[in-house]
Amino acid sequence: MFRRRQQPPSPPPASEEPSLPNRPSPRSPSEAIKPTVAPPPPEKPERRRGGLLATISGFLTLGVVLALAALVGLTLLNRQTSEPGPLAADKVVVIPNRSGTSEIASILAREGVIEHPSLFEMSARFGGKGPLKHGEYMFKAHASVKDTIETLTNGRQVQHAITFPEGLTSEQIVARLNDNDVLSGEIAETPPEGSLLPDTYKFERGATRQQIVNLMRAKQREVLAQIWQRRSAEVPVKTPAEMVTLASIVEKETGRADERPRVAGVFVNRLQKRMKLQSDPTIVYGLVGGRGTLGRGIMRSEIERPTPYNTYVIEGLPPGPIANPGRAALEAVANPSRTKDLYFVADGTGGHAFADSLEGHQRNVTRWRQVERSRQQSQQPEPGAVDKVDPNAAEPGAAQPGAVPGRASAYAPGSNAAFAVDGAAEGVSRPKAFDASEGTRLDPLRNKTYDLGSPKTVPALRNP
Repeated sequence: MFRRRQQPPSPPPASEEPSLPNRPSPRSPSEAIKPTVAPPPPEKPERRRGGLLATISGFLTLGVVLALAALVGLTLLNRQTSEPGPLAADKVVVIPNRSGTSEIASILAREGVIEHPSLFEMSARFGGKGPLKHGEYMFKAHASVKDTIETLTNGRQVQHAITFPEGLTSEQIVARLNDNDVLSGEIAETPPEGSLLPDTYKFERGATRQQIVNLMRAKQREVLAQIWQRRSAEVPVKTPAEMVTLASIVEKETGRADERPRVAGVFVNRLQKRMKLQSDPTIVYGLVGGRGTLGRGIMRSEIERPTPYNTYVIEGLPPGPIANPGRAALEAVANPSRTKDLYFVADGTGGHAFADSLEGHQRNVTRWRQVERSRQQSQQPEPGAVDKVDPNAAEPGAAQPGAVPGRASAYAPGSNAAFAVDGAAEGVSRPKAFDASEGTRLDPLRNKTYDLGSPKTVPALRNP
């Protein structure tokens, strides 16, 4: 068999010769090989900032700058406001009502509290802790601007005080309030007797007199309610009003705190025995009322003159208080000393000698007579001569002291006295042997409206 001889494939034409991939084209021998340079990366399109964003960025930058400047300024301001001020000594300055910051700065500069009003005004407006308050303030020596502003923003004003001694009448208390030039306004009406609590009351400039009266009445109601709740069951008073009435008599009878419970015990014993109280201050109140004092001794005709308050005439308690008693007198009546005392008389030392019988009272009176005679010889004034029986105050032609019975309060019968309970000798005047504090330099009730030691300042009285 014959195999067919295969012919080799004919080469493709020159025009159809395939090019090899990545094969460099043939170069001429004279052409040098040059290095190739990589093309640059494509440029990114440039972003253009908007106008609003640029404005915000500018404002933020400005804000930071301003904040830093403000911080520096506040630091310097705080340093200046903390420096000691020009005031050489403590001083009280009144800031009128409705004063603005500029006005306050001018007032403080005029008074020498601050040196630079503009610095004070700037610090008060931008560094203060609240509005500046008007009123009366105490500025310490060398107070800084910062201290001054703090004083005005806290509102701690100067505290004034007014004191009302125990035993003043309501009319006397009103007179004392009217004499105070720090208080303002008028009192609507004189409060009822016994409705005010004597004490020391503090207030700020500009407070009204009626506010003090209202406070005194509120305090009296509060104290009275407390004392009434813890009173002794043996005290023969039926209402708080009766307790105030009896306390006012005790208050006027003695100026010594240690004697009040015992004096209250005397009157409680007399009420329980249905004896007349026979208290001299009730005579005075029946004659002059809230004016409070006669300015002289009680005359014999006035002892027996009927008035609703004269406990030498009426039985039991008078219709109301004769003064405003203090807390101690109310406590004394609520819990009096448990004794059998029925009498007391001045002892010459500012106090009283007590007795539970007429015989004992007579001995006390004898001792008092000796003290009285020695004082008359040395011309020493007797404590408590005002508003008590004065032998020189008897009407012309009146009999000299004679047979006079023993009395409850500070009464000294004559040396030849005949004693009979609640009896009364006609036509006699009693010697001045009563409350050893009232009307003297020891008297807590003295005031500039009615000086108990000077008849010239006491209202005129009707003739007996």
